[in-house]
Amino acid sequence: MKQFIGMFVFLALFSCKDSSTKTTSENLSEAATKAEEREVEVANDSEIPIYSFAEFEPLLHKKDGTTYVVNFWATWCKPCIKEMPYFEELAAKYKDDNVEVIFVSLDFPRLLEKQVIPFIKENNIKSKVVLLDDTGANEWIPKVDEFWSGAIPATLIYRNDYRKFYEGPFDFEKLESAVKEVLKP
Repeated sequence: MKQFIGMFVFLALFSCKDSSTKTTSENLSEAATKAEEREVEVANDSEIPIYSFAEFEPLLHKKDGTTYVVNFWATWCKPCIKEMPYFEELAAKYKDDNVEVIFVSLDFPRLLEKQVIPFIKENNIKSKVVLLDDTGANEWIPKVDEFWSGAIPATLIYRNDYRKFYEGPFDFEKLESAVKEVLKP
């Protein structure tokens, strides 16, 4: 029990917010620059950025008119793997409608080259893939959605100020219906 409390205190001390006077946009820009330095190249010339949550968070708040479909997954999650072709089909079908799919891998970073990259290559994943390397899940999960239990698969669909979060797997019809709801004028 003492070890648990000690570990909790240690994590609490080192996960506190930075009290610097930088603006949020300066912090987000700095985080994005740091993330770019940690990209891993995949054979098809795409790269997999490795983000902390602070570096990743700007991807959840873009207001550029694009509909973002952000799917949280892992190579060890069978329902995640089963639904990935539906996201790829959706991305292809709605590419001219300004819809972008982003797969957020929650695999361990040490498995990136052994598991994640081979999986992406074998399954010919064309959508953007990022790896989230942040052990503070209790802090960042509610920032994605306050009601998210942390279970995967999970998907955030948003455009500008519209946001809807889904916990659980999709089939193509349900996924397409959720995206069409956002695309309605």
